[in-house]
Amino acid sequence: MSSDSLWFHQDFRRLWAGDTASQFGTFVGHTVLPVLAATVLNASPLEMGLLTAAEHAAFLLLGLPAGVWVDRMRRKPLMLRADLARATLLLSVPLAWWADVLTLTHLIVVALLVSVCTLFFDVAYQSYLPFLVGRVKLVEGNAKLQVSQSVAHVTGPGLAGVLAQVLGAANAVTAVGLSYLASASCLRRIRAVEPEPEPRAERTLLADIGEGLRFVFRNPNLRAITTCTAVGNFAGGGLTAVQVLFLTRHVGLSPAGVGFVLAGAGVGGVLGALAASRLMRVLGQARAVWLVPLVTWPAELLVPLAAPGWRASLAAIGLAVTGAGIVVYNVAQVSYRQAICPDRLLGRMNASVRFVVWGTMPLGGLLGGVLGELIGVPATVWATAILLAAAALFVVCSPLRRLRDVPQTPAAA
Repeated sequence: MSSDSLWFHQDFRRLWAGDTASQFGTFVGHTVLPVLAATVLNASPLEMGLLTAAEHAAFLLLGLPAGVWVDRMRRKPLMLRADLARATLLLSVPLAWWADVLTLTHLIVVALLVSVCTLFFDVAYQSYLPFLVGRVKLVEGNAKLQVSQSVAHVTGPGLAGVLAQVLGAANAVTAVGLSYLASASCLRRIRAVEPEPEPRAERTLLADIGEGLRFVFRNPNLRAITTCTAVGNFAGGGLTAVQVLFLTRHVGLSPAGVGFVLAGAGVGGVLGALAASRLMRVLGQARAVWLVPLVTWPAELLVPLAAPGWRASLAAIGLAVTGAGIVVYNVAQVSYRQAICPDRLLGRMNASVRFVVWGTMPLGGLLGGVLGELIGVPATVWATAILLAAAALFVVCSPLRRLRDVPQTPAAA
């Protein structure tokens, strides 16, 4: 292993450990809170929907102004405050349960405020990474961080189920809160001193938001990446809405079989994260942004071909290949965005992109449910798979095709 690897970068290892603890807290929490609502508080379907919406609402409600605020302050203290706030909010849940005063309203408010803190943490760490490791090491840094996110995505729901079973759902929330304290402990030990943001002339919030949006959408490559990701997430949201119905009613899988098939996407994501750095050295970082989706995302078309018997494996294979391609694409495009963006705009750029690409997911889920009713579940799976494969065309047809690698400084870009 090369001595200049980020494995030997002490401050990056601390950021990586802190982000890993945070990611596990997020994915475990997204399962534990609904389990608590359903089993302890006897929530209705409408109340479960409100809780689920609260867990993701911040990206739509505050996504754009969050980028402005992140650019106006140092990122490490902001991440520390976000971790401590999440820990405090979540630890209030078992305390309320022990005191026999826990209500569904309490749980929904906690989920909403935790999602706000997660928004700020995620935008801040993506904006902090270029300062900490330098733009030359962005691909390696993002690949390592993506490994943690993918593993947390795969194992988080299962770990949440075990914790809820062994400790009880309310007590399991304690473990989630403690994970954010562990994250804060790791981040606090980072020694690099981040400079204060450059002072700027007094500007309105809307003017700063507009500057971030203009940077993203006036750059043809960033515009293509954002559109590609948004359309892909829209298709993914639509598939998620009906995939369990498809696998149980049309493919004939048991609940365990459904879990095995859906785990394919997570396993593919882990493998993709592990291979991302090497693939981008071979292909070129900019080239990987369009070539990897072109080659891997059409594998999603295997999912609607699944049927009872051996053909059920087609769904697992399709999800695994697509999952690997999505993760490699994410490492490549996030690194590209960070590399070409000036430091003063990193928060707004990341928040603008996230606002668009995350905002399409609930819309896709809603449309997937409507289409499932109107044209049937199998036809909806076909429609969403075709749309995901076609989303790659936005980057394939962009000026990215003329690039192999990314300039290492914003000025060169």
